[in-house]
Amino acid sequence: MRSDPSLLPPAIAIIGGSGLYDIEGFEQPEELTIDTPYGPPSDTLMAGTFAGRRVFFLPRHGKGHRILPTELNHRANIWALRSLNVRWIIAVTAVGSLQEKYHPRDIVLPDQFFDRTSKRDGHTFFGKGIVAHISFGEPISANLRTLLHEEAQKTGARVHNGGVYTCMDGPAFSTRAESEAHRQLGFDIIGMTNLPEAKLAREAEIALATLAMITDYDCWKIEEEPVTAEAVIGHLMANAAMAKKIIATVIPRIPLEPTWPEHRALDSALITDRKLWPESTSAILAPLLSRFLPTTDPQ
Repeated sequence: MRSDPSLLPPAIAIIGGSGLYDIEGFEQPEELTIDTPYGPPSDTLMAGTFAGRRVFFLPRHGKGHRILPTELNHRANIWALRSLNVRWIIAVTAVGSLQEKYHPRDIVLPDQFFDRTSKRDGHTFFGKGIVAHISFGEPISANLRTLLHEEAQKTGARVHNGGVYTCMDGPAFSTRAESEAHRQLGFDIIGMTNLPEAKLAREAEIALATLAMITDYDCWKIEEEPVTAEAVIGHLMANAAMAKKIIATVIPRIPLEPTWPEHRALDSALITDRKLWPESTSAILAPLLSRFLPTTDPQ
């Protein structure tokens, strides 16, 4: 029988990197192994409660940082979260700064993306008989970004509300020519992971906003040392501590019910007549499409 995620309480997920696996006050922790039609997620999910809310932590690159950006199974990650009725995602991610005003250990809350990735066929759930075109002009949840901004300011962090995140494949960092071109185009920060998460979250009717934690100046700032993995890791741990403080104060402010625009994103996106939906595709996408499918009570 088809399981309906809406029978579970609306939940919150944190997708993070090294050092961001839980927060102080996280109760009743348990590890969940989720099977998905797209293969395994990056790692087991850490489930628990915080401030009375159901919360899940997913280490983006796996515990111990074992997965390259181009190896990430974004569909499995987002499908797994949606199957648990996650309706809000806070994505914490390391980025490079492309502008003088953004310093290492600053926080940027991007409101736009520019796509330089190459594996875009893996950045949608749709196809195989069901066509959907989500509205993505405003790719970040404005409501969730506002909460993050307000709480980040209270911590005393240097936080910038808004900005363009350009997403590249990696795993190599940019050439100086690429970095300078991105600057001339007016982009603010650069990373390798967050845009696919945002696209898939919107298709899954999940509100997503990003805490972009600056670790370096990419390689354009020639008076600084070019970005290295060692330097990034050093800033990551400090950034993780700040992210935990912000997340702990944002979670209690997230509404109990999913009523934001992102939570109805498929209302205007689905193109294929429902009578033509292949049964096999409908079954795979059941966590996303449950409100459009005939209801079956679990036995």
